[in-house]
Amino acid sequence: RVLELDLIVRDEDGNILDPDKTSVISLFHAHEEATNKITERIKEEMSKDQPDYALYSRLSSSPTHSLYVFVRNFVCRIGEDAELFMSLYDPQKSTIISENYLVRWGSRGFPKEIDMLNNLKVVFTDLGNKDLSRDKIYLVCQIVRVGRMDLRDSNSKKYTQGLRRPFGVAGTAVS
Repeated sequence: RVLELDLIVRDEDGNILDPDKTSVISLFHAHEEATNKITERIKEEMSKDQPDYALYSRLSSSPTHSLYVFVRNFVCRIGEDAELFMSLYDPQKSTIISENYLVRWGSRGFPKEIDMLNNLKVVFTDLGNKDLSRDKIYLVCQIVRVGRMDLRDSNSKKYTQGLRRPFGVAGTAVS
C-alpha cells in the first residue's frame, strides 16, 4: 500500500488466497482486514509520540539495511566504450558481498543509454546486521574497456571489435 501496488491477501499461514477457491465475500473480508492492519501499522510507524529508545530498538532489530548509490559522472579517458561494475567488497575476507551493478559508458563520456543520464541509481539491499558489523566495507568500481585489442590498431586486417579488456579499478570506503 505504501508503494501504491496491488494488495495481495494471504491467510494466517502466509499463503496467497486463491480467488478461484475462495468466495467473493471471504476475499472481501480478507482485503478489508489486511487494509486495516496496514493502516494501523502505518499509523504506528508515523506516530511521533514513541520514545526514542523504542524507535532505536525497532531499528536495531531490523533484519535488513540498504545502501543507495547515485552515479553522477565517470571521468576516465579511455577512447572506447566501457562497462562499469560496482559492488560492495569486504577487505578482511577478500570477498564481494553484493551483486554487480552494471553501467555501460560510451566513448563520448556519456552513458550508452542517453536517457539514463543523471538517472544512474542503485540500491544495494539485504545488508544484514552481520554486514554492518564488518570493520570495513568498500564500494568497488571495476572498469572494463570494450572495443579493439589495441587502441592504436589502425591496420584493417587486424581490426577487432567488441573485445572486453580490464582497464582499471577504483574504490572508496563506505563504512
